[in-house]
Amino acid sequence: MSTALENCPALVLNADFRPLTYFPLSLWSWQDAVKAVFLDRVNVVSEYDRFIHSPKWDMKLPSVISLKEYVQLSRRPAFTRFNVFLRDKFSCQYCGTRFPTQELTFDHVIPRSRGGLTEWTNVVAACSACNLRKGNKLVREAGINILRKPVQPSNHLLQEAGRAFPPNYLHESWRDFLYWNSELEAS
Repeated sequence: MSTALENCPALVLNADFRPLTYFPLSLWSWQDAVKAVFLDRVNVVSEYDRFIHSPKWDMKLPSVISLKEYVQLSRRPAFTRFNVFLRDKFSCQYCGTRFPTQELTFDHVIPRSRGGLTEWTNVVAACSACNLRKGNKLVREAGINILRKPVQPSNHLLQEAGRAFPPNYLHESWRDFLYWNSELEAS
């Protein structure tokens, strides 16, 4: 039974009912969600059709919870490998091909050996073949083009990019909160 419960994470929303993060999606384990409910730190917005039991009570597992207090998000996203890939839409910035995360590398547009820094404006997602082809050269020396100049993204830009790459599992109770600003279809 514990294994089945592991497949019941709770989507965590800020007090404004937006997910704390889209990259990765803000999810808590069922244990953390239940603990937060008992500590009165969250409101239960939606539930799974699954119960957990103790000798004294039964409770439906929360599928969506919202924090009672608003958490101010950082103004600048963290410079991480995943966020670089997300900014670049999981595509090699030299050949334009989209790759799974495990098949991407990152490349210094100006190589470190030539004074290039490891920062947002000098690092791009690259496939292994293009990264090897470019090697320790500048883009023009390697005879390749960069598709998009690397920039430091805002949290908003990364969140928008994250919406295009949803996790493998989305519970139906999460959809209203993940795509709250999507245009509705007329019928």
